[in-house]
Amino acid sequence: MEYNLHPLGDNAVLIELGNEISQEAHEKVQALTAVLEKQPPDWMTEYIPAYTTVCIFYDPLFIYQLSNEKLPYDHVCSLIQPLMEGLEASKAADARVVEIPVCYGGDFGPDLEYVAKHNGITPEEVINIHSSGDYLVYMIGFAPGFPFIGGMSEKIAAPRRESPRLKIPERTVGIAGMQTGIYPIETPGGWQLIGRTPVKLFRPHDDSPTLLKAGDKIKFKPISLKEYENWKETE
Repeated sequence: MEYNLHPLGDNAVLIELGNEISQEAHEKVQALTAVLEKQPPDWMTEYIPAYTTVCIFYDPLFIYQLSNEKLPYDHVCSLIQPLMEGLEASKAADARVVEIPVCYGGDFGPDLEYVAKHNGITPEEVINIHSSGDYLVYMIGFAPGFPFIGGMSEKIAAPRRESPRLKIPERTVGIAGMQTGIYPIETPGGWQLIGRTPVKLFRPHDDSPTLLKAGDKIKFKPISLKEYENWKETE
């Protein structure tokens, strides 16, 4: 597997597995994080996966004790090399598919009209295109459980707002550029808001506190306001 290493401060190394967002780069990230999760090196303190990279943090003093003949970064790089040898990209054939119901427009999606006008189509077409996409969760970040979802059609792409909102309700579905995502908690944000799901993404009291994870496939399903309200009643 091809990769490049870069220092990040004095206690981290960035493993670059691709130079653009793609399924191939994502599969490499998934393969590496699977190894780090199952067999974490004793010198690693934390790892953070992203679109095309995995950042590994380490304790410089601990590394120095392992080999005081090398700089900690150089020694970590030598330890990463055998870790990467023979590593094969994880195929997403058996990826989990999660259906996310969405009530589009109205108070839940105040920017649906803007997204439609920006692309020269109707709000109904935006909903049809958004709910028929083949989506992949590339990473979780920004807020607890916030999924960065790729695979959205360029036909409904829209720029971020010039002035971010100070409060976006939890479970709101948004669009930014060629991405779509779901706000798991109330937070400021600049994405264009097109709907809301009754499904909670951040579940801090569960064994798995986030509904979605990197590698999941997403299917959005349009629902009516009545269906949304009934769903909330059964939660």
